[in-house]
Amino acid sequence: MDELSQMYNELIMEHSMNSYNKKKLDRCDYCELGHNPNCGDEIEIEVKLNGNVIEDMAFTGHGCAISQASTSIMIDTLKGKTVEEAKEIIETFIGMIKRETTSEEELQKLEDAIAFRNISNMPARVKCALLAWHTIEDILNKK
Repeated sequence: MDELSQMYNELIMEHSMNSYNKKKLDRCDYCELGHNPNCGDEIEIEVKLNGNVIEDMAFTGHGCAISQASTSIMIDTLKGKTVEEAKEIIETFIGMIKRETTSEEELQKLEDAIAFRNISNMPARVKCALLAWHTIEDILNKK
């Protein structure tokens, strides 16, 4: 395993075991349940907006290490962004997982979420990594 892959694996493990984003918000504007019937992953994402900016996000629920880490890293990536910026990042992440987005410049927008780049090589884990991203996409499309 190369050094970069090792670093990404450590980041994913760290977020899956010690997620400071796993909590309830005092107040949220949007709340959505995401469920993956294939493996039983279930997460609830809460979003607090300040105008058009994602002021805070959190999640609760249960699932495999990949879904938990992906959710936590997604929150770190999207917090503080405008809804438009977030939608663009979500689209880029989904495109990366589906191998439709390969431009390094585009992928830089993902910040730490680029750690999931190689998940597309593991078809059984793709839905785990995408669960939170599809859930937040549903929330933002309702806005």
